[in-house]
Order: sequence, then structure tokens, then C-alpha cells
Amino acid sequence: MIELLLPPGVASAEAYGDPPDAPLFPAEEALVRRASEGRRREFTTVRACARRALAELGVAPAPLLWGERGAPRWPDRVVGSMTHCDGYRAAAVARRAPEVLSVGIDAEPHRGLPPGVLEAIALPAELRRVEGLARANPHVRWDRLLFSAKESVYKAWFPLTRTPLGFDGADIAFDPAGSFRAVLLRGPGPAEFTGRWLAAGGLLVTAVTYRG
Repeated sequence: MIELLLPPGVASAEAYGDPPDAPLFPAEEALVRRASEGRRREFTTVRACARRALAELGVAPAPLLWGERGAPRWPDRVVGSMTHCDGYRAAAVARRAPEVLSVGIDAEPHRGLPPGVLEAIALPAELRRVEGLARANPHVRWDRLLFSAKESVYKAWFPLTRTPLGFDGADIAFDPAGSFRAVLLRGPGPAEFTGRWLAAGGLLVTAVTYRG
């Protein structure tokens, strides 16, 4: 699924379940030693996805640890992103080059946000757009899609700037055909991202690939 949203040069891998034999490096094992079984499974599987995607780039397996603000620490000259939700894990990676400077992906269950969350994450203009889209196409949960797109934008933003970006830091507008535009309201950094989205198989998936 995620590969449908990514351009050539970005490798990806996904999983719809947790294989029981996926290994961890000792340094990764230490990060989840006290985690719940569910957290451990998603941590392990998404790293297995990342290593499969890295192998497509010719990058040898290595520990994928947490960096600043919990962002993954990728091998040298590699950019990437990971995501997991109920029943789905995925990773996307690329060689850092002018063609690909950062990647952000996110997956969410295709259901509405809990009460009050949309109002907490959306700018006034976004609220109006989401309400209009919901009237025109109620089969897509646009509120959850907005949340996912903001997550993808943040994951693409942070490696470039090393600065926080709250939910109010990007104004996102969707094209119902499967794309979105994010105007960044914080600096320094890119002024705009474009991304793609997909609703399928009970999931909402978004992706941003920033080329500079």
C-alpha cells in the first residue's frame, strides 16, 4: 500500500501482522526491555520492515535506535520514516540526495477521531475544509486523514530543521483525488510540502517526500 504513495528512489516495506521470529539487535532490545508485549511487537516488526527497505538500497542491517525527540536514527546518508497502527506497520527510506531530502509517512485506522481531537489539531481554515469534504464524500474520515497528514508532515519536517512543529504549524488542504498541500507556518525550513494519501483496507495512509 505505502509504495503507491512514494516516488521512484524511495524504498519501502510493510507488514499486516507481527512475525514471531523477527530479531532485534541488542541495543534495540534494551529500548523495549520493559515495554508491553504489544509495544514490543510493533517496535520489532516496523524495524524488520525498515531493514527490508534498507536492503533494497544496499544498506546492511544495523540497529535502528531513537534519536532526538524519538525520531529514528538512520544510517549515514539515509533518510526515512516509520509508522505503525493496529494491523499495519511500514517503513520508507531513501539515499539522501537533492532528489530526496526527507520522507514522512503515517498510517491510521480508517475511523473518526475521538470527540474533541479534531478541534485540538485543526486550524480554523482546516476545520472548514474538513467539514466541506465530509459533506461531499462522507465515505472518507477526513478528520483522521488530517491527523495522519500532520504526522507525515512533522516526520518530514523535523529531520530538516531539528525544531518542533505543533499541529498548528502547518495548514493542510486535501485534493480528493489523493494528494495534499501543506503550507508550513514555522521557520526556518521549507515553506511548503506536498504529499499523497490513500484510503484502503480499513486504513488511511499518508506520505510526504521532500525534494527541496
